[in-house]
Amino acid sequence: MVRARGRDVLYLPGGKAEPHETDVEAVVREALEETGLRLTADDVDEFAVVTEAAHGHGPDTMVTMTLFLVRPGGPLDAVTPVASAEVDEVVWVTSDDADRFPPAGIETVRLLTQADLID
Repeated sequence: MVRARGRDVLYLPGGKAEPHETDVEAVVREALEETGLRLTADDVDEFAVVTEAAHGHGPDTMVTMTLFLVRPGGPLDAVTPVASAEVDEVVWVTSDDADRFPPAGIETVRLLTQADLID
């Protein structure tokens, strides 16, 4: 996960798709911008969709995120993600770190743990 500039919690790397992009194209761009990882569309698989309260917004503001996984044997096996100009820190996490996540991050880590992908 990453800690964005001026933020107090850890987020999944990512962001919104530009009007001309598919979700997968946005994943590839955001991974490069935030972690320096050079992904291709073939490196990622859709994992889940999470809808939770948006961190730092009113109680009625929700965020919906489509989550993607990098395939084994992809760039994560050859490169270490690094903080970029957009983020202060890249952190490997387990479910024990949930107190550092916003609501969507907590749900994401719960799903990853349930799928035996972390911990």
